[in-house]
Amino acid sequence: MSKRFDDALRFAIKAHEGVTRKSNNIPFIIHPMEVATIASTISEDEDLLIACLLHDTVEDAGVTLTEIREKFGAKVMLLVSSETENKRRELLPEDSWRIRKEESLEELRNSEVREVKILWLADKLANLRSFYRAYLQKGDDMWLNFHQRDPKQQEWYFQSVANYTKELEDSLAYKEYLDLMKKLFKGE
Repeated sequence: MSKRFDDALRFAIKAHEGVTRKSNNIPFIIHPMEVATIASTISEDEDLLIACLLHDTVEDAGVTLTEIREKFGAKVMLLVSSETENKRRELLPEDSWRIRKEESLEELRNSEVREVKILWLADKLANLRSFYRAYLQKGDDMWLNFHQRDPKQQEWYFQSVANYTKELEDSLAYKEYLDLMKKLFKGE
C-alpha cells in the first residue's frame, strides 16, 4: 500500500488508542484493520480501504469529517460519513438504537456508491464474526453486552444490511455474512 494508507493506519491507531471492543476487550484498532482486510477481498480501491480504517473515528473517537476530508480527501470523507451514525447523545443509547439504525440503513439503502456497500458489508461482517465468537462462548448472554439486547432486533438490522448490499452477493464476504447470520440467529 501507499504512504497515504500507512498514514491513515497510524491516524486510526492514534484515534483509537487505549480503547477496547466492548464484546471482547481486544484493542479497538483490530476491528478497522479487519474491516479493511475484508474489503480488500472485494476491491483494491485505496480510498475505500482508508475509509475502512477510519470508519469509526468520527462516531467513536471524536475525529471530525472535516479533518478526514483535509487529511485523506473528499471520497474518504463521503465513505466514512455514510456509516457514521448520529449518536443522539440526548437519549440513552438503548433508547436511540432503533432510530439510529433506521437512519443509517436509509443512507445505505439510498446509496448507489459501490464502495459504500462494500464498507458496510465489511464492517458488519467483522461485527458478525465477533458476535458469533461471543455467542459460542456465552450463548444468549452475549446480548447483554449491547445496547440492543433483543436478538430479533439485531437480526432485523443485519438482515437489512444483507438486503441493501445484495449487489455484492457473488463475493465470498457476502456469502460468509449470510452463513454467520444463519448460525447466529437461526442456530443452523
